[in-house]
Amino acid sequence: MTPHPPTRLPTCLRRLSAMLLVLYSTPIAVAGPGLQPAQLALVVNDAEPNSVAVGEYYRRRRAIPVANVVHVRIPGKPHELDAQRFARLKEQIDARLGPQIQAVLMVWTAPYRVECNAITGAYTLGFDAGQCASTCAAGHASPYFNAAAPARPYGDFRMRLSMLLPTESVAQARDLIDRGVGAGFRLAPASAYYLTTSEKARNSRAAFFPPAGRIAARRLAIRTLQADALEGARDIIVYQTGMAEVPKLDTLGFLPGALADHLTSLGGDLLGAGQMSSLRWLEAGATASYGTVSEPCNHWQKFPNPNVLLKNYLQGDSAIEAYWKSVAWPAQGLFIGEPLAAPYRRQAPHPD
Repeated sequence: MTPHPPTRLPTCLRRLSAMLLVLYSTPIAVAGPGLQPAQLALVVNDAEPNSVAVGEYYRRRRAIPVANVVHVRIPGKPHELDAQRFARLKEQIDARLGPQIQAVLMVWTAPYRVECNAITGAYTLGFDAGQCASTCAAGHASPYFNAAAPARPYGDFRMRLSMLLPTESVAQARDLIDRGVGAGFRLAPASAYYLTTSEKARNSRAAFFPPAGRIAARRLAIRTLQADALEGARDIIVYQTGMAEVPKLDTLGFLPGALADHLTSLGGDLLGAGQMSSLRWLEAGATASYGTVSEPCNHWQKFPNPNVLLKNYLQGDSAIEAYWKSVAWPAQGLFIGEPLAAPYRRQAPHPD
């Protein structure tokens, strides 16, 4: 991962860290309804049996209307599409979507990139050919970054959020779906872990780590550590770090709805062998994750902002809403997991 010159933090984000504990130390108002199953489209690859099986399981578990299912054929499971082939795929998907659809879930592991763009970035914001001329250059700003709730992404910004639901294993995909569906039935004590590691180039977002402390209204402890690994924790709802390979994942316990990601160059290269794939987070028990598919350098804007992610998740956003709101320049970023998980939605404050 190539370092880049530091960027001055926007004033609103510098203030956010100091405000977070104050905002949540008092009772929290119930957030808006957020993304609903009827607003989510499923895109199923009929050329891949796993995609068909997982797509139908997800549709039933989340009560997605049958009319929201879009069938496409992508034979051969390519890791990458060129811009022309992707444009045809997007046109085919969009032709089936009504104005009520605010988000799209692609039910497959691959393809996951469009040239240098992630397929989710290219779908939601349009393919960015300019980023491919220099993948370390600044990206285009997302209008959805830190958007005020309850924004309707298509209604308000003419963009549909997108996420990938991996299908390498039908059994693991079902477990992932069940974790997302199970999130939010009760407010469990949980911790959000933020690690500043020895890999200095991968600590570019450490300035945005929330201050350590407790948010009693959400039964949440925020824990900031100077360490290369978290070991033995069993109460994880958020885990964000910066490492090329994150060790000791097999010792951890993730709560339903947990979000976890690592800042590194190629976490979104799901089936590559260069660095740890973001798939490892889902296999370890997280419900959603994020990684970049091409060398982004270590611009913090190309990765989930810890304060923005936590703030919106605690206010009741779903995983797809909170993750998309947290990335300022998402062209190279791949969002994966169960999009509707919302463990903090419709929860009343609980006494500690």
